[in-house]
Parts: sequence; structure tokens; C-alpha cells
Amino acid sequence: MDSLNVHTLERRPDLFEGLEKVHEGSFPNYVIEGDRHNAEYWDRVLRDFPSLQFVLCDERENVQASGHALPLAWDGTVENLPSGYDGALVRGFGERRHPPNTLCALAVIVAKSHRGKGLSSRAVSAMKQLAQEHGFSRLIAPVRPNRKSLYPLTPMERYIRWRQEDGAPFDPWLRVHWKLGAQFLKVASNSMEVRGSVADWEKWTGMRFPESGEYVVPGALTPVAINREKDEGIYLDPNVWMAYRL
Repeated sequence: MDSLNVHTLERRPDLFEGLEKVHEGSFPNYVIEGDRHNAEYWDRVLRDFPSLQFVLCDERENVQASGHALPLAWDGTVENLPSGYDGALVRGFGERRHPPNTLCALAVIVAKSHRGKGLSSRAVSAMKQLAQEHGFSRLIAPVRPNRKSLYPLTPMERYIRWRQEDGAPFDPWLRVHWKLGAQFLKVASNSMEVRGSVADWEKWTGMRFPESGEYVVPGALTPVAINREKDEGIYLDPNVWMAYRL
């Protein structure tokens, strides 16, 4: 891992051409396709802030992980945090009353073939360094706990209090941030809003939804609410706001 190099989209756009393969399987399809804010803003994140998007490469320039972020204004209070991932996108592109002073991490993604090697910690450290180089006073992140999908019926407020015997967070992704010095701020209950027709949800999940109600679906952190009468399924993805002082 010591031989990994950090390259930004601004300096090495060629390394981002095959990024879809790195991202493959990192998020459920419904999160990618059904979140209108993500669909509206993601390409703009890459286009407008290329110096804040980066990849980790080995000496042969094979991309092993990527990090994505955008700048926004935040006064440092819990009350003034964006609603979550979607809210960060909206604020990052819509809020212009105050100059950006905070870097907001949107995603850190490790290629499937390279997971379990400590690359997530390396990528977060690279993002912290990038934030400092750009003069930001804070780095915040709406963290999506990666083991929460195994416990979809447990409220996030309780889940984040689970601990290992050594006192570290139970969830591996929360634990990475905690070990690197991040503080828990609050739960973002409606961080991402995913909507789709019943047919969309059946395509995304490979399941059938014979009647209206709440369903546990693969990869979801909480149940999905299906309404057959309205031909709609709604999923609210909960995240956890964490912050680093730089």
C-alpha cells in the first residue's frame, strides 16, 4: 500500500475513464438509479470540481480506489448540517451566500478486488490531505455504514452505539473514520431519497411485491415502503454525519 499514488481528475483525467469498473457493485442499483439528486448532480461534481476527485493507483497506474467530494459552506454547528448526501449536493451547487469553508466527502470507493487491504483508510487520509491543501478547515462526510444492511430493522441511532470489546465502533466503515479521528455528529435519517415504480423496485431487487407494505430488500439499511395503489416505492437511506477538524 505504501507504493500507491494519488492522482486528481484535474491532473490525470485519463485515469478516470474506466472508473465504472472500480465502482461496480459498490452501491445497490436503486441508490444509483432512483436518487434524483444523485442523477442530477453527479456529473456536475466531476465536471465542476475536478481537483477534489482522486484515485489511488499502484505503480502500474491500475486504479484501486477513488474518492469524491465537493465544497460547501457550513458554520460548524450540528443544526446547520445538510440533511445528508442529497442535501450536501443541493447546498454545494445552490448555496452561494457564503464562501465554501468545508469539504464534504461524497464517496470513497474501493475496487472489489482490492477490498480488505486497508485502502479505505488510505483513501480517507488522502481526502483529509486534499482538504488541507485546498484550505478547508473541516472535512465532513455522510457516512453509509457498510454492515448496517445486515440489521435493517435496527434504528440507526441504536446501531451507531454498538461497540466492539475494545470500544471501537461495531461497523467497519464507521470504525475506519473513528480510528482516523472523526467525530460522530448526528444521524442523517433521510440522507438519500430513492423513488421508483413497483416495477422499478422489482427490477432493482429481483423481488416481487404482491401487496403494499414495508419490505426488507438486499443492500438496504432500512425497509422500503411499497404502495401498490400509487405504484410507488420509497426508500430513505440513513447515513451518519461524521467530521474531521483539519
